[in-house]
Amino acid sequence: MTLEREAAIIEAILFLESEPIDVKTIAKISRLDKDIVEGSLKFIEEHYAEQEHGLDLREIGGGFLLSPKEELWDDLKERYGKKNDAKLSRAAMETLSIIAYSQPITRGEIEGIRGVSADGMIKLLLGRNLIKEVGKKEAPGRPVQYGTTKEFLKVFRLRSIADLPKLDELNQDRFELDGR
Repeated sequence: MTLEREAAIIEAILFLESEPIDVKTIAKISRLDKDIVEGSLKFIEEHYAEQEHGLDLREIGGGFLLSPKEELWDDLKERYGKKNDAKLSRAAMETLSIIAYSQPITRGEIEGIRGVSADGMIKLLLGRNLIKEVGKKEAPGRPVQYGTTKEFLKVFRLRSIADLPKLDELNQDRFELDGR
């Protein structure tokens, strides 16, 4: 089988999958070796990098996904953008930012940073699958700790949490918790 044929099979798999899919799963579905899958993904990425293509191969949360190029999104978002999601409020974005930069973090710690109750925002973010429970803190009452999800990475087009923009010193101090 040629690289073009292997890449075509993987491209079809990516087209049919609605969520990011990892190399191991692509290899299983395609019955191709992991090395061949990785080479084919590189080939697909280079192919879509050409200006005449409207798609990109994106790595999101350890998986791969075909996605519209960022420079086209403004032209497409009215019809295809966030179909069932209203924009997040400023309070929800603030809460989500605190969780993203400080995870794992408890509701009480979020409230300590924000200075207001976080119950409603946590419920909203859980409902949109942007955050999830990631464990319990070793502290009295064993409060639930929250972190971001793969959906968060997908919505914000991040490969991993490490791709979040770096905080300046003022904001970094704001997001730090006592004892961390």
